[in-house]
Amino acid sequence: EVEKRMDDNVEYDVDVVDSEEEYAQLSEEEKRFSAELEFVQVLANPSYLSYLAENDFLKDERFINYLNYLQYWKKPEYSKFIKYPQCLYFLSLLQKESFRRELSSLEFGKNIEEQQMLQWIHYANYRMHPPQPSKKEDDQALMDETA
Repeated sequence: EVEKRMDDNVEYDVDVVDSEEEYAQLSEEEKRFSAELEFVQVLANPSYLSYLAENDFLKDERFINYLNYLQYWKKPEYSKFIKYPQCLYFLSLLQKESFRRELSSLEFGKNIEEQQMLQWIHYANYRMHPPQPSKKEDDQALMDETA
């Protein structure tokens, strides 16, 4: 079932629009919601963040103000539509001038990409094989219960 968002009595269908014809049938509010959702989520891509820095978007006050405006996506009623939660973390970091400045460094961008990849690998591995308590921890827990 397609999730919907209610805002000032306007429903937003967040299903993927497959054609220009379908897009043309969306209301202006739905188009804006869809565009902002897509933009916020692309912020999870470290290569895109580097692109923004390399092309001086992160030096443009209007763009920084737009990023600040997009902070509303962190609210639960909006964040539930986010598929890539890292984007919200990067959205917060982009509020810091030091982070925006560091993104100009190729090494910094690669480091972010590597760290994100390691987090995904670790998370997936942890979900598939959660750590089991050691025998020593089991024994200690049993002793604590009987004490």
